[in-house]
Amino acid sequence: MWLFAGLGNIGREYEGTRHNIGFAVVDRVERSLERSTGWRAGKGDYYAAKGFRGSEELLLVKPTTYMNLSGRAVRDAMQFYKVPQDRLVAIVDDIALPLGTLRLRLAGSDGGHNGLTSVIYELGTQDFARLRCGIGSNFHRGEQARFVLSKFRADETTAAEQMVADAAAGCLEIAATGLERAMNVVNAGSREL
Repeated sequence: MWLFAGLGNIGREYEGTRHNIGFAVVDRVERSLERSTGWRAGKGDYYAAKGFRGSEELLLVKPTTYMNLSGRAVRDAMQFYKVPQDRLVAIVDDIALPLGTLRLRLAGSDGGHNGLTSVIYELGTQDFARLRCGIGSNFHRGEQARFVLSKFRADETTAAEQMVADAAAGCLEIAATGLERAMNVVNAGSREL
């Protein structure tokens, strides 16, 4: 079983914001699963959906802890479903990447992302995969928080929607072929995922 944890903030006021791109990706993956359970409250502070893609079972998680405490929900889901660390992929927004750019990494630092900081803290390691989704950095100094909690502008919507589709396809590629092979496809920016 693979666990794809889309990080974001729960609540209607955060829907469609840059910081919730992780939620958008796992929502898209869920719609493509066979025999999906749909989203249900998990055994912890998260919503979970399970289903299959071919013979591979996928578990999707959306923490309800808000971004800065996401690690607690990810840890609880991993423990309850007995998912090993090498089958976890955290999906997050990234202001260091241009809008529409995806980067899949097998491990690494938090890169200044509070959600990843929390996951690293709760798991006690940086050794888990993360799929970073570029949201751009078109903000003035001191306005980062407002920027990540803003919605995409009309002229960014097409690129954002394509990125969500590509990231969801990347998740399915991970489940089908494994992290290392999928990394070559995702990081190459292929539209043929």
